[in-house]
Order: sequence, then structure tokens, then C-alpha cells
Amino acid sequence: MTNERLRAAIADAGLSLQGFGEKVGVDPKTVERWISTDRIPHRTHRMNAARILGKTDVFLWPATDSDPRTRSATRAEFVDLYPSRASLPVSTWADFIDNAREAVDLLAFAGSFLHDSVPDFAERIAARAKSGVRIRLLFGDPESPAVALRGEEEGIGPLMAARCSLTWNYLTPLLGGVAGIEARKHGSTLYASLFRFDDQLLVNPHALGAPAGHSPMMHVNRIPGGRLFSHYMESFERTWQAAKPA
Repeated sequence: MTNERLRAAIADAGLSLQGFGEKVGVDPKTVERWISTDRIPHRTHRMNAARILGKTDVFLWPATDSDPRTRSATRAEFVDLYPSRASLPVSTWADFIDNAREAVDLLAFAGSFLHDSVPDFAERIAARAKSGVRIRLLFGDPESPAVALRGEEEGIGPLMAARCSLTWNYLTPLLGGVAGIEARKHGSTLYASLFRFDDQLLVNPHALGAPAGHSPMMHVNRIPGGRLFSHYMESFERTWQAAKPA
């Protein structure tokens, strides 16, 4: 069998087999064998390939899912579980934002708690962007069916759309006025709110009929070879691509 996932990922990255091989540190014929015979590379090359292509090694080579080291790395990514979003100290949110050096990615429907709870939230985000951090803000489109449905499921009806609108009003000073900040409105079904600060990721899974703030919060720390961080960030990327610029 051929490895079409690997072939497609290389093409999507705009790389030739030779260019990809040079980045990984192998010759093009080796890359051809990885594709034509679905051969699984040595772990070092596998991790390099996954990093270069922005995919997990398990996505590119599904058979590696049973690799004990992959499973061990995934378990090691798990840091802590908070019983509810509100149980995560406000100081932790502030520290995560202030200590970000590369990227901050925020995904929720409204996420109004950020403005209500984190002191000077907008100013902190602006400061990070001005220091060179890439900021991506991804919140619900008040006019989308997904937001309306979520409001009905939570029993608050149009208040969910109103909360999303309020969030966008809060964010107005950041939109277009601060370099490094991108913002998009999404209308996707949201299974979990995601809050990424460099290698730290907070995952707030949703439960039908319950506000997101009542659900647990999982803290994940990215580790090479682990699956949790990349699994959820791939979800962020899919939502980002389907969203429209704010």
C-alpha cells in the first residue's frame, strides 16, 4: 500500500520529494520508499517529518499509534485537570498570556469570561502582539446557526448570540489597530473551547445543555511525539480555515 497521507502532506507544504528529504535529512529515494511502500521511518526522521509538515506522526503513519514511546509521550503531555473552568486561577490566565513568546490562539463561542475576569485582558493581548507574538482570536459569529443552537441547548436562547456580539465589541480596539493580531468569526459546532499559549494548551470540553464554564479544564503541555496538543490544535486549524475574517 502507498502512503497517500504523506504524499498529500508534502504537496500541501509546497515541497518536492527532494526538498522534503533535505529538510528531514534523508535522500529523495528514501522518501519515495516511505510513500510507495508505506515504510515507517526511524523515530528521529519520523518526528522531524511530522514537525516539518505540521502533522502528527500518527496521522502520517497510523501504525505508530501502538508505539509505546508515542503513548508515553502523550501521557506525559497531560499536566492537570481542573473540575471547572472557573477553578483555574485568574493569575494562571494572566501568566500564560504575559509569558507567551510565540503564539496565542483563542477559540470559544463568546469567551466573555476573559474580559470579565482577566485584568486588562485586551491590553495584555495587545502588548504580546507588539512584542512579536502571533495572536489569533477565533470567536463565534453572532448570526451563525451554530451560535443560535448553542444558545438553545444551554437554555439561554438569543443571549448566546448577544454574548458573542459583546465579545466582538470588547475586541474592537484590537481589530485592525494592532499589528500581529488576526481575528475571525466562526460558525462551527464547538466541541471544546481551546486556549493556546506557546506550548501550553487549555482544553475546555463542552457538555450538552451545560455552560462551558461548568465543564472541566484540561491543561496540556506539548511534548515531541505526544498526540494531545497536536490533536486539539488540528481542530483549531480546521475551525480557523472555515471561519471568516472579523
